[in-house]
Amino acid sequence: MKNMTKTFRNCAGAAALAALCVPALLPSAPAIAAPPAASKQLDEAVAALRGISTMRADFVQTDRKGQSVRGTLTLKRPGRIRFQYEKSAQMLIVSDGKALTLIDYAVDQVQRWPIKNSPLGALLDPHRDVAKYGTVLPTGNPNVVSVEVRDTSHPEYGVITLIFTRKASAPGGLELTYWVALDSQNQRTTIALSNQRYGVPVSDRDFRWNDPRRKSRLQK
Repeated sequence: MKNMTKTFRNCAGAAALAALCVPALLPSAPAIAAPPAASKQLDEAVAALRGISTMRADFVQTDRKGQSVRGTLTLKRPGRIRFQYEKSAQMLIVSDGKALTLIDYAVDQVQRWPIKNSPLGALLDPHRDVAKYGTVLPTGNPNVVSVEVRDTSHPEYGVITLIFTRKASAPGGLELTYWVALDSQNQRTTIALSNQRYGVPVSDRDFRWNDPRRKSRLQK
């Protein structure tokens, strides 16, 4: 469990950033001319994500060593997301749309950084133009759409590949089923979603969290 928690510390932030980048900011069209089919698929993916106002889903997060942890994802646009990990992970990730907070209850630590300063800030910062960063990758399956997002001028931001499947009941007819985040240290993290529920009641209270540092100070 100790090694697993360390792994989460290294990769969980990138995974959460990956979740936030596209729903708000993926471009409606690539800056560089693309084949009509690819351009249409990118438009479809963006429309599907922008069609999500709220969502809850189960997720499985897996690192490159095959270690996995489960949890529940809660999303509310614009920019709010919560990764509620299973109790054994002793971790929580929450975004209020401006900053991402990683709470590690195992060691009573809190890490918070502005989205614009995060490793994937180019994808999350609304003041940056991300139109040129989205590329549709061929899948060979008309029911599967793959979108890779990277900023070649800032390799330190990492790469995100989002996989959608066609589903009539999902917003825009496409459902985000999983994504893969690869950071500059070659740390690979996969998030697989299931049981997606759209338009569910989500309160701003769902993005609050208890600060474990207060408890630590009281115990000293």
